Amino acid sequence: MLFSNIDILDEQLEHRRGCYVGVRGQRIAYIGREKPREDFGEVYDGAGRLLMTGFINTHSHSAMTLMRGYAENLALSDWLNRRIFPFEAKLDEEAIYNGVMLAAAEMLRFGIVSTTDMYFNIAAASRAVLDSGVKMNFGLGLTCFDGRGARELPMGRELLEALPRYQDGGDGRFRLDAAIHAEYTSTPRVVEDMAAIAKEHGLNLQVHLSETRDEQEACKRRHGGRTPARYFYDAGVFDVPVTAAHCVWLEGDDFDILREKDVTAACCPVSNLKLASGFCPAPRLLEAGVRVGLGTDSVASNNSLNMLEEIKLFATLFKASTGDPTAITPKQALYAATRAGALAQGRQDCGVLKVGSRADLIVLDLRQRPYLRPCHDMVNNVVFSAQGTDVCLTMVDGRVLYRDGAYTTLDPEAVARNAEQSVEKILRQL
Repeated sequence: MLFSNIDILDEQLEHRRGCYVGVRGQRIAYIGREKPREDFGEVYDGAGRLLMTGFINTHSHSAMTLMRGYAENLALSDWLNRRIFPFEAKLDEEAIYNGVMLAAAEMLRFGIVSTTDMYFNIAAASRAVLDSGVKMNFGLGLTCFDGRGARELPMGRELLEALPRYQDGGDGRFRLDAAIHAEYTSTPRVVEDMAAIAKEHGLNLQVHLSETRDEQEACKRRHGGRTPARYFYDAGVFDVPVTAAHCVWLEGDDFDILREKDVTAACCPVSNLKLASGFCPAPRLLEAGVRVGLGTDSVASNNSLNMLEEIKLFATLFKASTGDPTAITPKQALYAATRAGALAQGRQDCGVLKVGSRADLIVLDLRQRPYLRPCHDMVNNVVFSAQGTDVCLTMVDGRVLYRDGAYTTLDPEAVARNAEQSVEKILRQL
């Protein structure tokens, strides 16, 4: 496909007008102001539109779309124990597949091309990713409250048995990560075991870290004053590439630990505010040299996968909390939602609009959008004014998956109907 006469946000997130971008196979093959001589096939008229790299969701639980609006106005502990855990106990493979497919439809509509996901059932998640065409780094949210090691637990065995079959499925679109749900839902033995498994198999690792004040303080009481970050550091968890979700209550040398170990902090502002957990100290993390990605968390705690909503809050929240209007710049917000997430996933050739990168692209329709006029600065308009529904095309690995209300790999009505049927089945059991 050749995008013709289209505005772009280039690899430096600079606005360039009237460009041509050629996609050949899975990759971007040409960017320039002159029409290329090569034939890229279909010519896409880009007049009045903006092309940029697609969004990467650095922390989510995709199948929890089934719980959208199900648990509201609760603190995290009550939210989990009174509503979420009982519902999740009734999930089967079909329900998880249907939930991930519903999430995929929403992700594509809002320009999310890849997600770092922690949940259950590798087979269901993999099938949904391959069927829908999106990308995903998937980790089983391992929990353990007894003396067993990771290799003795069902989830540990599932991961190890799945690696030969599922790793890098769909030409690398589906990747398996190791995962530990959190310090408070695991034991030192299982944490050390999972860290060793990740190292042995060359896996990235996902973990929830310092999400609530109670988590932070209880960890210090249990582990001789050590914070969750120090506890995981000592257990070897950070010896592999780690995405640490939330990072709300970091303190002391936690920031130095994350920088030293090149941990990515996945900031989830909407979810953390909605659950009254607080908010990730993103400006301090960035100042300390820590990579910060942007995540939605689950639809059960956020209620949508609208990444532009997340970007705007990320770019504004810290101005108020720090009293510094320069705390997070618009470019930093877009970087967190794109390239930072790709690097966290280990996808070095993704998350940036440049020749040779994977063609994970989105187009925003700027026409007849009074809220996008005038345009003094395109990046400012995208971050502070654009809406998720402005996304009119989503492409993954050079394949158009969503365009002007139509999907190429899924039927949104059937996907929604299947998800609702799974929900009805579960509710009858509760």
